[in-house]
Amino acid sequence: MAPVQEISQWPKVSKFCVSACAATIAELVTFPLDLTKTRLQIQGETAQQKLGKSGSGKTVYRGMLRTAVGIVQEEGPLKLWQGATPAIFRHIVYSGGRMLAYEQFRDSPLGRSKDGSFPVWKAAVGGVVSGALGQFLASPTDLVKVQMQMEGRRRLEGKPPRVYGVYHAFVKIASEGGIRGLWAGWVPNVQRAALVNLGDLTTYDSVKHFLLKNTSIKDNCLCHGLASTCSGLVAAIMGTPADVVKTRIMNQPRDSNGRGLLYKSSIDCLVQAIKKEGFLSLYKGFVPTWLRMAPWSMTFWLSFEQIRRAVGISSF
Repeated sequence: MAPVQEISQWPKVSKFCVSACAATIAELVTFPLDLTKTRLQIQGETAQQKLGKSGSGKTVYRGMLRTAVGIVQEEGPLKLWQGATPAIFRHIVYSGGRMLAYEQFRDSPLGRSKDGSFPVWKAAVGGVVSGALGQFLASPTDLVKVQMQMEGRRRLEGKPPRVYGVYHAFVKIASEGGIRGLWAGWVPNVQRAALVNLGDLTTYDSVKHFLLKNTSIKDNCLCHGLASTCSGLVAAIMGTPADVVKTRIMNQPRDSNGRGLLYKSSIDCLVQAIKKEGFLSLYKGFVPTWLRMAPWSMTFWLSFEQIRRAVGISSF
């Protein structure tokens, strides 16, 4: 490992690596909740039933705990981490990119006010832009992750597997839809990331510095924990509807040209979900989303702050 002084000479590279490392830790800890959330979001999808893609034709509705237990009983405990590899790849690109972009925006002359503070509205803009940029770059890995997460259920329904691994998934998607096919569903994906980061980055940054400025709490694990708890809740509330749309678009079957057979666009998916399943269908999987985002946010931010300190980078 390079000395602290040597690492500090490359702040952009080291900050990207710190973000990617913290995101990997958080992803491994909370991934089973992400898998459960994805299965819940597809459950009862009326568009699938219309195409006769729902297996037996009768949807077995399950809650969060029953879904998780069902995966363990029917597919095996290790299947709770099915799709974890592309998820880790995603977060290396996504989290590294969004954190680096956000800090560049915050620390630029356009970011700070004259007194050195970072206004909430600027933090919101920075969170939206950096989240959208990071997710656009990472969208192909998210597409692979969603499809791999659904393979266990497909086998139980008697359907042939679509993909056999990360490499096969990338090759198959690219061969069927071209390079553009790897970005299928990128619009709702980017929309979700923008909303999640509006909640996560903006809330964490604002709450943390509010606590440091207006209370006796120091820049330590307690401060980071309180800020990350708030950011996880806000991110889940803002991002779940877009996440449901993103998951359904990415999981839909496609024709030989890579066009979706169920939804024309993210707006069409949104309208169909509300019209046929009700507005609350947009919050399917909210509980596991929140229960995942809360520990994910706390694990990420605590790891992120501690790793920065360990390698000699200033606190976020």
